[in-house]
Amino acid sequence: MITLENVTKIFGGTTAVDNVSMEVPAGSICVLLGPSGCGKTTTMKMINRLIPPTSGRILIDGKDNATVDQVTLRRSIGYVIQQIGLFPNKTVEDNIAIVPDMLGWDRKRSRQRAGELLEMVNLDPGIFLKRYPKELSGGQAQRVGVVRALAADPPVLLMDEPFGAIDPINREVIQDEFMRLQARLKKTVVFVSHDIDEAVKMADRIAIFREGRLLQYAAPDDLLAHPANSFIADFVGSDRTLKRLRLIKVADVMEAEPCRVRPEDTLEAAAAMMEEAGHISIVMVGPQGRARGFVTLDAARGRKGTVGEHYEKLPTVVNVADDLRTAVSTMFARGVSWLACVDDDGFFKGYVTQRGITHALGATYRDG
Repeated sequence: MITLENVTKIFGGTTAVDNVSMEVPAGSICVLLGPSGCGKTTTMKMINRLIPPTSGRILIDGKDNATVDQVTLRRSIGYVIQQIGLFPNKTVEDNIAIVPDMLGWDRKRSRQRAGELLEMVNLDPGIFLKRYPKELSGGQAQRVGVVRALAADPPVLLMDEPFGAIDPINREVIQDEFMRLQARLKKTVVFVSHDIDEAVKMADRIAIFREGRLLQYAAPDDLLAHPANSFIADFVGSDRTLKRLRLIKVADVMEAEPCRVRPEDTLEAAAAMMEEAGHISIVMVGPQGRARGFVTLDAARGRKGTVGEHYEKLPTVVNVADDLRTAVSTMFARGVSWLACVDDDGFFKGYVTQRGITHALGATYRDG
């Protein structure tokens, strides 16, 4: 856990950070956002004392960082910057092992650690360990910069716009890889960004700064649904409702365990089920419960035969673990107003509708 207590930093006559108090829970990602010069980078650099605070305290797991030797403190905190800062005369392997070497790790152990970390970010150790930084693409170098910060397994990771210089496609890939890493490693991360979409995607908590002051500190969905003032509403963007689609899972808004039919059921029975439920279509499942197709009320009403003789194939499905952005994009791409929801094994779990998504987003605003 990282705790800032009334932290202030004054440069000359300018107050860069003004009485900031906040707490970053252990194992979470906190993204610091705000316009240029708002104090977010200064705040982050005070955590590892690259910049000393003028007043206030910063505690890491309850220990005042001012009482810890600077070198010891910085070696216990991973640090990733946009410029990466790999040593050009060292191999990827030796770059990753720099801090473990400084800490006196056995060479075999530190090099094994380098290989393990490369695998975590989808870089083949057999190919990349002996390469030099000039032989890497920008995205590959950034991956190496991230895992170098993790080499000594620090509990805290500071990241200063680490993906800002990477093209959008590689940025998305590296963000996803970092989130997979974080799910496994559970570091306490403080992350400076200028990109609200990146913050919404990656953060457990977002801190919005302006002119050195912390204006709002909240979970992404709460921030988007309930900005504290007009400045924050403008900063996060007029499309903040659309941004929220990334934060909500299909499982959270779907109609779970609805009625369903099997191929051997009669059309008469299917029509009766739909009429009772007020539905205009119903999903047909196979013997084990996997989604196989659907039949509409118009096709079933007043007709003889079985569902298996008159069903239509589902144009597509959505996974219960997908976010609503994926669901909405799929609906638009397929020209449909609802989707069957399945788990990883294809078992039918429910359905999600455009109306249901609109209601779920609107309910949060009304509750606020």
